[in-house]
Amino acid sequence: MTNTSGNSDEKPERLIRAAQYVRMSTEHQKYSTENQAEIIAEYAVRRGFEIVRTYEDSGKSGLKLDGRLSLQKLIADVRSGNTDFEVVLVYDVSRWGRFQDADESAYYEFICREGGIKVHYCAEQFENDGSLSATIIKSMKRAMAGEYSRELSAKVFTGQCRLIRLGFRQGGPAGFGLRRVLVDEHFNPKTTLERGEQKSLQTDRVVLQPGPPEEVEIVRRLYRMFVVQQRTESEIAGILNCEGHVTDLGRPWTRGTVHQILTNEKYIGNNVYNRVSFKLKASGGISCRGLARTSRNC
Repeated sequence: MTNTSGNSDEKPERLIRAAQYVRMSTEHQKYSTENQAEIIAEYAVRRGFEIVRTYEDSGKSGLKLDGRLSLQKLIADVRSGNTDFEVVLVYDVSRWGRFQDADESAYYEFICREGGIKVHYCAEQFENDGSLSATIIKSMKRAMAGEYSRELSAKVFTGQCRLIRLGFRQGGPAGFGLRRVLVDEHFNPKTTLERGEQKSLQTDRVVLQPGPPEEVEIVRRLYRMFVVQQRTESEIAGILNCEGHVTDLGRPWTRGTVHQILTNEKYIGNNVYNRVSFKLKASGGISCRGLARTSRNC
């Protein structure tokens, strides 16, 4: 039996077994894992690769290895020799990671190369062949990926602080005696959000407003007992429990829950956000505070 070329001894080329790594972070919806996989598949066909395994981290930041279980598994498989593939296919340098230290990204690639596994960046314009030009371009791409995260973090933080100063809520439950109210871009109330509900429109915002009158009165009474009657937090909790009152979570009052209300500035109308900021998982803090325009003091 002969093939179409007329050479009966010719054998089809062996496809090189490959694994693909895909990652999608919340900041870049255009980098969906499906889009990445499509580009990687086209690259594999052109290069004669057969994708036999997929490592996928969905909704994971590329700043650190922490939380990226699939990349951790990939590195562990390479280190242990538990691999049935010869190359790893990645969409681009940023999908491998936006590490703040570019050497960290290079280190994980080095682990693969040391284990006999070559990393291919399928959407990049350079060939990852170890040449001087490829090394320089790749180093620049890694630095740019890390810098993008730093710039994005600063922009997001600035934007969130601006919204706080305008009186908008930036997440978290309302707390006892308060409610989260959804408003449009002109501050017109739309609806009250229940626990666990979130806004669906980008232009909508959330503000805090006083809740049911009975809860508001309990908050006021709580302050009176502490300031005027000089009762301790534990005594206040005991009184509320004896009267059958429960917290916003439906639980008995404790010294801690009373203390939380007494010390939280939202009950006097201050919208406090990010007392300590750890941007890019680094140490150090910045606080941001603004007076809420739409809420009234309880």
